[in-house]
Amino acid sequence: MKKSKIIFWVATTIIILWEGVMPLSTLLFAPDQATVGTAPLGYPDYFAYTLIICKVLGVLAISAPGVSAKLREWAYAGLTFNLIFAFISHACVDKNIAFMLMPLVVLGILAVSYFYNPKVRTNG
Repeated sequence: MKKSKIIFWVATTIIILWEGVMPLSTLLFAPDQATVGTAPLGYPDYFAYTLIICKVLGVLAISAPGVSAKLREWAYAGLTFNLIFAFISHACVDKNIAFMLMPLVVLGILAVSYFYNPKVRTNG
């Protein structure tokens, strides 16, 4: 059980930092940089702000205690769609291998968090 808990929290912490803290800190402390990742892909500025807010809400839903299992499931799904569409956007627009691989790596970490979530939540 302890091994499962460690794996879950390491993976979830990486997701919290990558999908929650980094975008939110960019929005708060360097708002001029908030659209740097989405503008070259052709998305409007408001999309970047919406994406940041949704990522932060998703991270809160998967990490906060007491959140219903259904809401947590939706949060994992939303973050998964975000990462898949990031891969597709980079594959279609800039074709940069590093930009295409990064969402897939984060998706793998998110999958680890997702699969260990029930083990941790049901057993303590």
